[in-house]
This record gives sequence, structure tokens and C-alpha cells, in this order.
Amino acid sequence: MNKDFYPPLAERIRPSSLNDFIGQKHILDKDKLLRKMIDSSFLQSMILWGPPGSGKTSLAKIISNTLSFDFYQVSAVSSGVKELRDLIEKAQINFKNYRKPSILFIDEIHRFNKLQQDALLHSIEDGSVILIGATTENPSFEVIAPVLSRCIVFTLNPLRDDELNEIIVRALTEDEILSKKNIKIEDRTPLFQYSGKDARVMLNTLERAVSFTKENENGEIILTAGVLTEAFLKKSKYDKLGEEHYNTISAFIKSMRGSDPDGAVFWLARMLDGGEDVKFIARRMIILASEDIGNAEPDALNLAVSCFNAVNVVGMPEARIILSQCAAYLASCPKSNASYLAIEEALSDIKENPAVAVPLHLRNAPTPLMKELDYHKGYKYTHSYEDHFIIQDYLPSPLSSKIYYKPQDTGKEKDIKKYLEGLWKGKKKYD
Repeated sequence: MNKDFYPPLAERIRPSSLNDFIGQKHILDKDKLLRKMIDSSFLQSMILWGPPGSGKTSLAKIISNTLSFDFYQVSAVSSGVKELRDLIEKAQINFKNYRKPSILFIDEIHRFNKLQQDALLHSIEDGSVILIGATTENPSFEVIAPVLSRCIVFTLNPLRDDELNEIIVRALTEDEILSKKNIKIEDRTPLFQYSGKDARVMLNTLERAVSFTKENENGEIILTAGVLTEAFLKKSKYDKLGEEHYNTISAFIKSMRGSDPDGAVFWLARMLDGGEDVKFIARRMIILASEDIGNAEPDALNLAVSCFNAVNVVGMPEARIILSQCAAYLASCPKSNASYLAIEEALSDIKENPAVAVPLHLRNAPTPLMKELDYHKGYKYTHSYEDHFIIQDYLPSPLSSKIYYKPQDTGKEKDIKKYLEGLWKGKKKYD
């Protein structure tokens, strides 16, 4: 007897409207820019930057469905310049005949080379194509400046546990297959813990767990924590284009953050054995050097950048040695996330105080009028004072008491903290 085959669960319950879309309220609430663009049918080219499984593809399709635009989708992994130009030509014909743009959705746009990205420029410029690019990588590094300047970048956040739970409930109650089964999940923690906040991974694991769990005498499918954990382990070998790519890089980063050089080298070896892009690995170490080590060991960033440059020149197989040296060193460094916390808090305050003014004494006064307006008045030139320092305010008055950078008591930051406390003599408290 023939067995029916269905698309994966993640595809079956993919949301088709904004009402069904879960998460990303910071860009989709009614007062947010992207929602306003959709509601007003005034769409501009954009880059959706976020982790895997956060809804980038679903959001692109919802935008297209909502606005009834022609929708073309390509993957930067498998598409070449010819396919891209063929789609652009179709879009331009549609635009010429109907004065209606087409949406071109490019998944993993960061994998397009410069030539492929250059091919997009004219059609974005003339309005025949509205580009929606999806990327897990920082577009500032991976998307060429001419394309990036023509796009709005929307950052998607990892899904929270409560949002992932909403997705599970939707799968159990609305999916054409699972809704017909009596499924009881005793403990959802493994679904949240091992998915890496990736809804696709979570749903695929849920479906896998259901498929190999037999009904009990009451017709129930009981999914325990052990069953779900086993389902996560029943995955294919490392796939540099699939979910194991993200799982393994996560384990690699967490091992270095956790000061375990052995774990870091092991997961590095797994990525290299699977054919992972060595520059991708090196870029991740550059980020970690600032985010998780920072000024506790400033040389960490220097080594990480040198590692990236070296593997770019040397290539494999010798690049493995350079990557191993860097990973082991970063894992062995004292850790501090003070720099990361500082910029996040400062950015938060900037959003809450967008019109805050630069204090007059910090302003430049190149003209007589500016001098009359007291620009620069009262500024104390630090080099004119003992130890090249004098206490004065550098923040705008509403935020004058804020402490963004709080050096921690590890590595060289301990010395930095002591030095700053000595300078500011109690005006700034870093504990």
C-alpha cells in the first residue's frame, strides 16, 4: 500500500498572514516601521538579518501575499548570475507592462559574491524589483555597500521560549497530521533548550519524536524529556548548509565562552571535517573576542583578526592549525562581556532619548556665532591638567549619572577598573 508523504511540519504550519506570525513584535507591532510599510503598501527593499528559524522566509512570503506582488525566491547557495538575471528580466517586463514591482526574495544573500550582488543594483534602483534579502550574517560585512545603501535592515531576534511554546501549541492544534493524534508533551524544556531558538529545528524534532513514539493503551503519544532529547540526537551528519551547521557553531562558541579549549577544538574539528568555510569560523572568533573577552584580554581581538587574515591567505589544510591556535587561546583567556553590555545599554538609551542634545561645552565652535551661543564654553582641555585628566561631564544632562562601561574583576579589566576608579574619585562607581 502506498504511503502518503507530506511536507515537513515546519512547512505545513508556516504562517500565511501577520495574524499567524509569532514573534518579532519589535518590528511588526502596528507602530513599527515594517508594519507601517506593509499596511500602507509602501514597500522598500530590505535585509532581514536574524538567526535561523526566526521567521525570515515566512515574513518575506507574508509580505508578498499581503501586498499581492509577484514573488520570486532564490537561494544564494544554489543560484547563479544567469538565474538571477532571468528573474530580474521577468520583473522588469512586469514593471514595464503593469507598473507593479516584483518581490525578489534571496535566501542567504550573504553567500552571493560581489558580481551576483552587483546584478541587483539597477533593478532595485529603477523600482522594478523590491529586494528582500535574508541573512544570518552581519550585512555590514557580507552585503556590498551599494546594495546595503538601498535597503532597510531589519534585525530579527531569537524566539523566546514563550513564543516557541505558541508555535508548539499551533502545531498540535492546527497541523493536519498532529492535530489528529492525542499527543501529550510532559516536558517541553528539551524543545526549547536544544533547538537553539530555531523554530524549524524545534518543529522538525517534535515531528521526529512523534514518528518513532508508539501510542500507549489509551491511544496517547507521550513525549517525555528523554524521548525529545533522543529525537534531537537522531539527526544526520554535519551539514554545513543545514541545522547542524548552526548547532555546531553554537557549541563551538559556547565552549570558548565557557573557557574549555578542549571542547572548542573538538567542535572546530567537526566543522572542518564537514567542510565548513574557514572564514566563517574565523569571523565568529573575531566576534567572540570582543563580546566575551573584551578588555579582560585586549590581545584576543588582535589574534582573532590575525587568524582571519591568515586563514584567508593560507587556506586549507594548513588553516586548521591557525584556527586551532586561536580557538584554544580564546577559550583560555579571562572573560568579560562588559563592552557588549555597555554598547547595548547605550543603544537602548539612545532609542529612548533620540533627541538628546550634545552639551554646549563639548561642541565645536568654528564660527563667531557659535561662540556667541556658548559652544565650547567651559570645556577643560585634559592635557592641561595633571595626569592628563580633569573631572567634567561628557554625557548629556538626562544621562549624566549613567555608567555604561563597567570593567569586571577579571584579567586586565581589573587593572582598568582600578585606574578609572582612581581618576574619577567616587564620581563614577563601577560595582
